[in-house]
Amino acid sequence: MSEGTRNTPIPRDTLAAILESATLAPSSHNTQPWRFELGQTGISLFADRLRALPVNDPDDRELTISCGCALFNLRIAAAHAGFNTECQLLPDPGDEDLLATVSFSPVSGEEGRQTELFRAIARRRTYRKRFEPKQVPSEVRGILEESAETEGAWFQVLESEHARHQVAELVAEGDAAQWSNPSWRRELAAWMHPRRKGDGLTVPGMVAPVAQLVVRTFDMGNGVGAKDRQLADESPVISALGTAGDGVEDWLKAGQALERVLLRSLGQGLQASYLNQPIQVAVLRPKLQHLLGRSGFPQILLRLGYPATDLPAAPRRNLQEVVETADTRDIKAKQAGQGRQR
Repeated sequence: MSEGTRNTPIPRDTLAAILESATLAPSSHNTQPWRFELGQTGISLFADRLRALPVNDPDDRELTISCGCALFNLRIAAAHAGFNTECQLLPDPGDEDLLATVSFSPVSGEEGRQTELFRAIARRRTYRKRFEPKQVPSEVRGILEESAETEGAWFQVLESEHARHQVAELVAEGDAAQWSNPSWRRELAAWMHPRRKGDGLTVPGMVAPVAQLVVRTFDMGNGVGAKDRQLADESPVISALGTAGDGVEDWLKAGQALERVLLRSLGQGLQASYLNQPIQVAVLRPKLQHLLGRSGFPQILLRLGYPATDLPAAPRRNLQEVVETADTRDIKAKQAGQGRQR
């Protein structure tokens, strides 16, 4: 493929629509920790470390996974708009915030439009309620396994009741460990926002200050753990998504695999939410690895099932807040440097 063909320019309104889809990706505490830079030959995806969760996610592992989800959405939205994408992960060893660059070339015909996956982007929700008491067919689980493998990850369903119960206990243990940490509670409270803020965990504006105070002040680990244990036990599918390695590139692959799994799930009528506590709490992750009985590293623990109700979409920041050009980035970097000198 020639350089000119690969770097096909995209109309601005089409590019805006593609980026809008990218920003609908899931993220821990709905932090939306991504930035996009528009260049003359494509789009660069950056990690926004100002939106990191240093207590919940000290290595920025989940932050990177979230950016991988956004990258996958970008790929699917571009395909729907008529463009193939060529992605280069971690293109600059000297810039750890630059996670990927994406260039575009035209799609010929309708076969590569990814219509089903594209339509699922706006319908995806993090479904934290109980699912319908309905089993997920084995062929659907097979589709999700194949989806993860397509992106270089693995997807494993916990089949036995014993394994599911052990995972539920690990989740409750993780809740207890996190809620007992005042720093973790303060970090959680800091991301509890009214919807108008455009990010974070939505709390009605009138009660937000009280809710934040309660979360900061009280260790509710036992109650939350009991609820999460029940959710895990009752979920039709409990599954782990993982990778062979545990570095930044693996996390980006995990994010893309996760989003493909989530969007394919929607095509089967499923929604999902996360029970990541056994991965977030470092001492519990090896226990989960042992329980899964396979090589590699679990990155995400999912519960999937058929939703009983529809949920509103989580709030999103304006596109102007997450997109910049190379020129505006240079200006911001210069201003930041001047600020440090003062």
